Amino acid sequence: MATRVAAVRAVAWLLLGAATGLTRGPPAAFTAARSDAGIRATCSEIILRQEVLKDGFHRDLLIKVKFGESIEDLQTCRLLIKQDIPAGLYVDPYELASLRERNITEAVMVSENFDIEAPNYLSKESEVLIYARRDSQCIDCFQAFLPVHYRYHRPHSQDGEASIVVNQPDLLMFCDQAASRSMIRFRFDSFDKTIEFPILKCWAHSEVVAPCALENEDICQWNKMKYKSVYKNVILQVPVGLTVHTSLVCSVTLLITILCSTLILVAVFKYGHFSL
Repeated sequence: MATRVAAVRAVAWLLLGAATGLTRGPPAAFTAARSDAGIRATCSEIILRQEVLKDGFHRDLLIKVKFGESIEDLQTCRLLIKQDIPAGLYVDPYELASLRERNITEAVMVSENFDIEAPNYLSKESEVLIYARRDSQCIDCFQAFLPVHYRYHRPHSQDGEASIVVNQPDLLMFCDQAASRSMIRFRFDSFDKTIEFPILKCWAHSEVVAPCALENEDICQWNKMKYKSVYKNVILQVPVGLTVHTSLVCSVTLLITILCSTLILVAVFKYGHFSL
């Protein structure tokens, strides 16, 4: 009987303390671990998908990113895609400038001093920064658009195609903490912990310095995000010539050149008017 009365008294004191704020909160380390564990339990994967559109030597690289978080958690966040361009492809910086003026895409070349006319065996890899935009057809999606072009390749001895591997990009995210309205706060008496942007707590694993936007020269600390890619890499096939056709191609080209030059000279001497 005495034990039962003691238990009832203990429960009563706990309830009274919780109501009046007299109970002592849990330790800070324990609370932080519990809150982080709760956030990670609700983490959903970031899915990235690369697609190559169009046919021929002039293609469009489309990158789509889907978040599982609600749009409220991402409304003050920006997404930057750092894409490496292999030597077999090139991006025309003048074309990018034109697309930016028409508000079609927000992309800028990072690499400098490269020749867009050079063949792939005389070219190096380049780098492009693409500021992704929200997808109007998907509430928690971003997408980025980049026109790419094939370079000329050496002829092969057997296979009439060359492979170009487009590696997965780096996914960078920057969230404006001052403007955010989706901040989660936990308060336990003297313990006050602010957890900002659960998506960063879930998948950010390093920081990268990059321009905040194309319109200004400010530098921001972007978070490099982990993601799951639908495809491991994008592989493009470029048609190339065969070395066994070298003699035939050179002979035909020479004969056509001689024939056209002869016809031009005949027309000039026949219909031209010469004055001394």
